[in-house]
Amino acid sequence: MSTIVKDTQKELRIRITEALGRAVADGELPAEPIPGFNIERPANSKNGDLSANVALAGAKAFKCAPRKIAECIVKNIDLDGTLFERCEIAGPGFLNFYLSPRYYTQIVKDVLAKGEDYGRSDHGRGKKVIVEFVSANPTGPMHIGNARGGAIGDCLAAVLERAGYEVCREFYVNDAGNQIEKFATSLEVRYLQIYKDGIELPEDAYKGADITEHAKNFAAEYGDRYVDAEPQERRNALVAYALPKNIEGLERDLLKYRIKYDNWFRESSLHSDGSVDRVIEKMKQLGVTYEEDGALWFRASDFGNDKDVVLVRANGIPTYIVPDIAYHYNKLVTRGFDKAVDVLGADHHGYVPRMKAALTALGIDASRLDCVIMQMVRLVRDGETIKLSKRSGKAITLNTLLDEIPIDAARFFFNLREPNSHFDFDLDLAAQETSQNPVYYVQYAHARICSILKKAEADGIELRTPQDGELDMLGSDEERELIRHLASLTSEIAAAADAYDPAKITHYVIELATLFHKFYNAHRVIDENESLMQARLYLCLAVKETIKNILGMLKITAPETM
Repeated sequence: MSTIVKDTQKELRIRITEALGRAVADGELPAEPIPGFNIERPANSKNGDLSANVALAGAKAFKCAPRKIAECIVKNIDLDGTLFERCEIAGPGFLNFYLSPRYYTQIVKDVLAKGEDYGRSDHGRGKKVIVEFVSANPTGPMHIGNARGGAIGDCLAAVLERAGYEVCREFYVNDAGNQIEKFATSLEVRYLQIYKDGIELPEDAYKGADITEHAKNFAAEYGDRYVDAEPQERRNALVAYALPKNIEGLERDLLKYRIKYDNWFRESSLHSDGSVDRVIEKMKQLGVTYEEDGALWFRASDFGNDKDVVLVRANGIPTYIVPDIAYHYNKLVTRGFDKAVDVLGADHHGYVPRMKAALTALGIDASRLDCVIMQMVRLVRDGETIKLSKRSGKAITLNTLLDEIPIDAARFFFNLREPNSHFDFDLDLAAQETSQNPVYYVQYAHARICSILKKAEADGIELRTPQDGELDMLGSDEERELIRHLASLTSEIAAAADAYDPAKITHYVIELATLFHKFYNAHRVIDENESLMQARLYLCLAVKETIKNILGMLKITAPETM
């Protein structure tokens, strides 16, 4: 929460505690330890700005009816010098506190004083967090699941940064293992088919047009040089040619999507530098493995997993889990990140307990690994689920999606639901320029405020910083509700960071736009009363800057005209 909000709540807790102390000293309540109690914002603003359950929480300790305790507190509380103007008792003994106009004045001033930094906090205390997301196999184009993972991962990293963490965005390049062998086979067959008849593509090979294109381009550059070469030499040459181009394509497409990684980490480096062999040897030395049927097994069931896991097959080749264990060891031990956050697809539910079991076996606190499991997304057009692009008739990739809808809409829509919920992406709605489209609705609020400020300037009105007494005039329900929402941004960002749920921030900014439109429809901003007009223009400016900051955090544009 913002410093003002935090300090206000802290001050209220002190004043309530002091009031109980006076009541005890005067013999109105028995001398018992003061119980713990909560201070929170009521769901209905008519029940005050903050509510305390201290009277109900203290009924048992004081052996007294909550209502009587509440009356003792109201009688003894001193609110002088605070930002509260009064306290009322509600129901069986709830205490509702009402903030003075000075509180709202300070919030608006704080928003504009902090500017781009409004909403930032030290909640994360500078802990180092590595967020790994997308990490699509570099054997083909990115699909819609990668598009959702990219938006969620990138926005989550931004939320963590705002909440006071030191964040690294990382892409884990799966450039080793079975998928690369399959990639090599697919390229090899397509290349040989150019020069020989009767060569069939295996059923489980990659059949995309990109494979055929790579083979043709390779042939155009090298001709038939590799047709009669040793198979491994041919396969290595094809992969060495095509894989870098695919990785470059991934980076290019993600940059178009406004995602820039701090690091691209190659799985192959874990094999070449001995990390994979070392983690196997370390697990052997720790006595957490055993051999059976020629394979090396990890006793994962001893560390919370439902069954044991094969580490090395009977043919001596490590399973995919081994480089992944080595990778997480690298993140949490070698590079020393405090937390590793993986954004994973819905098919990874079983992967998480296996990885945590391995970390525990290696002596690493498994709670340092957090996994965001992302559910499937369905594309919907005209109310029907679609799987193919209208233009090409092929499966919709990240690239083809961004050809159909604005990038702003893609990034915003993919963050409309918490990651662990299924999501229907409405392509028609995402392309609409109406208030039904949530990103357009938010952007329109920003553009509307820009228009108000431009009109004021055109009318010769000089925007100035209002005096406190002028800002105190912002006392209507709509104005107070809008300012209360502004005040909650810092705590919302912290909550989104704790829950690994950037959707909380899209919901916040939609609500901010809604409250602004509600305020605008109820009140004239350009008013004959100079002081009130300046206060409302200042409030508009605070809302505009907050919307701009949030959209900037989500890497979404904040247009000045629409």
